[in-house]
Amino acid sequence: MTNQDHLWRGVYPAATTQFSADGSIDLDATQRALTALVDDGVTGLILLGTCGENNSLDPDEKLAVLRAGVEAVGGRVPLVTGVSEFTTRNAATFAQDAEKIGIDALMVLPGMVYVPTTAELATHFRTVAEATGLPIMLYNNPPAYRVSVDFATLEALRPVKNIVAIKESAPDTRRFTDLITRFGDRYTVMAGLDDVALEGLMLGASGWVSGLTSAFPQESVALVAAFDRGDIEEARRIYRWFMPLLHLDAEHDLVQSIKLAEEIMGRGSERVRPPRLPLAGERRAEVIAMVEEAARTRPVAKASVAA
Repeated sequence: MTNQDHLWRGVYPAATTQFSADGSIDLDATQRALTALVDDGVTGLILLGTCGENNSLDPDEKLAVLRAGVEAVGGRVPLVTGVSEFTTRNAATFAQDAEKIGIDALMVLPGMVYVPTTAELATHFRTVAEATGLPIMLYNNPPAYRVSVDFATLEALRPVKNIVAIKESAPDTRRFTDLITRFGDRYTVMAGLDDVALEGLMLGASGWVSGLTSAFPQESVALVAAFDRGDIEEARRIYRWFMPLLHLDAEHDLVQSIKLAEEIMGRGSERVRPPRLPLAGERRAEVIAMVEEAARTRPVAKASVAA
């Protein structure tokens, strides 16, 4: 395991899972993409999040991706895995397997498909936490998963010591202030929606879990570094350049858009696993034009690419 000093700080790309032409996982390409991100200065990595297509993978494939991540970059940066399962029992088992593999922390989602009561949601999170010794970040993304990690749930989880952080992806930035006002330093808060990331940092988020970082890591690292040193003008300059692409993270086709951006930037393949399909038609042309314009005008030196 890596040193945990940088856990929940800085820039954490929600890394993609790379696929071969036949639809199987390309572990070598996945490792190259992860290594390139670390080489470009990201603070940590989220494996098997939404962009990692967690729920499109078989159980053994998920563990193979985690092993590949640990093999490629374990010890260099903290590795966090998404825990996204249909049942609480499966989520707890996966958390235990991830800990054995050498993952450093967990990002736990509500149970998929089912919309729980507050008591059910708290029980789900508590059960997963009790199954592992790893630190846990809860993932709040009501637009994507139809579940809000509400304050009553967070109050119920106060005594659970290894639930320590929240990835906040609600589009209403008031939530950052409300979380910190209500809970103080009980939960570390990370910005989780790309197009309100700088607002989140300004309101007290400790770092940024990002989708578009997979295509433009140097700019993401430079943005957060500028903010951290108090150079708000530079942070705004990069953020304004980035914003057309960052809006893609808030769309339902974010995975396809991000992977297409990765391919254009030489960092991976746009291949996705059904039910997702690669972008087509006007949407594909629109995203290509946006990425090419961003590449033409990028405010940071050209990034290294995954060969």
